[in-house]
Parts: sequence; C-alpha cells; structure tokens
Amino acid sequence: MNKLYLIIIFSFLTIFSKSQTGKISEVSFSSDVSAKVVRFYPNPATTIINFEFSKPVQKDYILQVFNFVGKKVFESNASFQKTSVLLTDFYRGIYIFQLRDKTGRIIESGKFQVNK
Repeated sequence: MNKLYLIIIFSFLTIFSKSQTGKISEVSFSSDVSAKVVRFYPNPATTIINFEFSKPVQKDYILQVFNFVGKKVFESNASFQKTSVLLTDFYRGIYIFQLRDKTGRIIESGKFQVNK
C-alpha cells in the first residue's frame, strides 16, 4: 500500500513539476484561467505559507496538506478568505495541498516547497 502512495504522489508531482521558486503561485485544473481559486505564497516557504482564496469558497470546503509520502499533515475548513499554516512541525521538502468539497472532490491542488 505504501508503494501505491509513492506512485500516486510521484505521478502527481510529475504533473506539477514546473519550477515555482520565489513566486506567488496559482494552480487550477480548469482550462479557464479566470477559474483559479487558490493563491499561495511564499514558495518556497520557511516559517509560514499563506493560502488566499480569490473567490468566495463554500464553508464546507476543506484545505488539506500532505507530505511527500502522502501523510496528511494539516487540515482546515476553508471558511476564511486567507488561511496561514505555520511550518514549525514541517520538515524540509515538497508538500501537496488540496482544496476539496464536501463530497471529497478535489477543487484545486498544487505543491509547495519548505526550506529550513
């Protein structure tokens, strides 16, 4: 089962392998450029990462962060315009975030790097 997680994570990271160093990042699976909902910065991050929602999100949306091996390390309701995540308990590496609706469908997803 751990091999399956690694394959899924590796495949996911391959899709989003575009370099995002030092830039504000926006990610969306939609082909409509104006449909982007999540903006996250700074990337790479050291002590904190901010997630801003450019459009009002439904109160039942959930923001999740996973480490490279697929373990959920953060989860929060996305009921505010901005969510900040303290990275004190995060190790150096690549992390994946997902914004999900109440049915579990991924609305948006992306990756960020933690440098310590």
